[in-house]
Amino acid sequence: MTTINLTPTEIMAGLGVLVTLLWVWRAGARRARVAADAARTGARAVSLAGRVLFNAGLIVAVQWVVIARGGNGWLLLAVLGLPALFASYAVTRALTVSTYDMPRRRGGGRR
Repeated sequence: MTTINLTPTEIMAGLGVLVTLLWVWRAGARRARVAADAARTGARAVSLAGRVLFNAGLIVAVQWVVIARGGNGWLLLAVLGLPALFASYAVTRALTVSTYDMPRRRGGGRR
């Protein structure tokens, strides 16, 4: 059976390498978390903009068809009034702060 003989200098060098690897790994994980949070925030804005544009186009198309085909008074009121209600609801929700994202803690727990 062979024994391992290490000098104190070799032990300190090995511990230094382990500490450095741990430090680099934690810094990379922290950087990845920040990048993921930024990407998630950007994706939310792009997704919201796409949905808003699609819905606006749909509303305009329906309104254009009813107005161009000469709908009667109640149909015209419904076609112009209902989207206004939906739009006011969406604007009110968009301008109202409904949640507060708490900063993450180690271990993912809350207090």
